[in-house]
Amino acid sequence: MILTVTLNTAVDLTYHVPALREHTTHRVTKTLERPGGKGLNVARVLARLGHATAVTGFAGGPTGTWLREALSHEPRLRDALVPVGGTTRRTVAVVDAAAGTTTQFNEPGPTVTAAEWEALKRAYTTLLPGAEAVALCGSLPPGVPVGAYAHLIREARAAGTPVLLDTSGEPLRRGIAARPDLVKPNATELAELTGTRDPRRAARAARRRGARAVVASLGAEGLLAETPAGAWRAAPPAPVRGNPTGAGDSAVAGLLSGLAEGAGWPDRLVRATALSAATVHASAAGEYDEAAYRDLASRITTTALPGAA
Repeated sequence: MILTVTLNTAVDLTYHVPALREHTTHRVTKTLERPGGKGLNVARVLARLGHATAVTGFAGGPTGTWLREALSHEPRLRDALVPVGGTTRRTVAVVDAAAGTTTQFNEPGPTVTAAEWEALKRAYTTLLPGAEAVALCGSLPPGVPVGAYAHLIREARAAGTPVLLDTSGEPLRRGIAARPDLVKPNATELAELTGTRDPRRAARAARRRGARAVVASLGAEGLLAETPAGAWRAAPPAPVRGNPTGAGDSAVAGLLSGLAEGAGWPDRLVRATALSAATVHASAAGEYDEAAYRDLASRITTTALPGAA
């Protein structure tokens, strides 16, 4: 079983419009509603790849009830979410068909009490012994300590469970100091963490700060990995047009899937890059286009980078 932690779960709404313009009314051509939050997206992709998953985090209010009901229909996915008195947030993505771009609106999430945070820590400790790997994903809702991920990383390391961290800002800065096995920032998050915009130099700096390995999302340019075994780049064979929401989460699922199956780093990067690009072809986060994934996985290659890891 692979465990994903989403402290700030969401109900994701995706609106498709012919063209997005300021100060006017839009006619929505298609609406999608899905369970959301980065870790839930990761879990749904992992389940589709055939991996048993468990999800924990917080859920509450009418949107939390809807989210848990939707998750109950997902195969190979176990709901271990912790109830809270607040209401699970919504996120809204507006896909502009004319421009091929997506505009995102993210609510902050419910305020979590100290007792609810303690309940989450207890649930997490109970789940760890059965986990092959753990993914800690996304933002922190109000009330959760900024060092929350650092605490959860230390717990995973004490249990001997590989742990991946995918967050940003101060939670990333504190989390990386707890020495996670892998961090997966995007280029902007990596630059903010390290103060350098050169992706490879920044990835190496992140390893010096505590991460055992770093896989950076570089958008259309694919993925960069700096690991104890070496460094690699992987990229789609051509630019991909569509909705990029959730593409990074699918990359995390690919990395975790490869880890669980004992794949080497180049194979993990191919899988992660193909899933990420195939998600851009899909309608919503947490999904991917199967045909695009199979095609891309057969055509993506990795390039080993020179220099010591």
